[in-house]
Amino acid sequence: MVELAPTLNFRDVTVRPIRLRDAREVERLLLENRGWLERWEASLPAIPGPLVTQFSVRQAIRNLLANARQGLGMPYLVEYRGRVVGQLSVSGITGGSLNSASLGYWIVEEVAGHGIIPTAVALVTDYFFLTRGLHRMEICIRPENGPSLRVVQKLAFRYEGRRYRYIHIDGDWRDHECFALVAEEVPDGVLARWQHTVNTPAD
Repeated sequence: MVELAPTLNFRDVTVRPIRLRDAREVERLLLENRGWLERWEASLPAIPGPLVTQFSVRQAIRNLLANARQGLGMPYLVEYRGRVVGQLSVSGITGGSLNSASLGYWIVEEVAGHGIIPTAVALVTDYFFLTRGLHRMEICIRPENGPSLRVVQKLAFRYEGRRYRYIHIDGDWRDHECFALVAEEVPDGVLARWQHTVNTPAD
């Protein structure tokens, strides 16, 4: 099988391509973290309830991989110290004069707030900017989702405004705050900039 996405590492965090055989583990994590994740899960307007209960995780992974083979997305799992703790997907990859993509993620409650997702987002964004030549990466987050907002704040993604009733989430159309970076803003990479900020003493 051709590896559609590279494996990326920094310290205890690994971001690796998702595989069909990961379906059982991903489903277990989603079910165990239902109360933590449910209100942020995508839904369909015509069908009540979150998508994870409507379609099998196995089929969802098949769809992500098919999308990746068409060059439209890149799906990853996030591991911490060798254990799967979340998922990250790049979607809507568009070349040409737009040369942009969107990024989304989730993590289990047990390890949220430990810098794992910011590291994963930085690794993947750097790969797309520095290796794939992408120009712009966008992350859209519900204004009520404090933990996800802290990720883009840590990485200094630039706020671009609110998108009204943008995505169907948890049974209704929800507003999202839009954040983005372009490659010129981080010539040395997102991870390097964040680590420099973390390691620079405050005045």
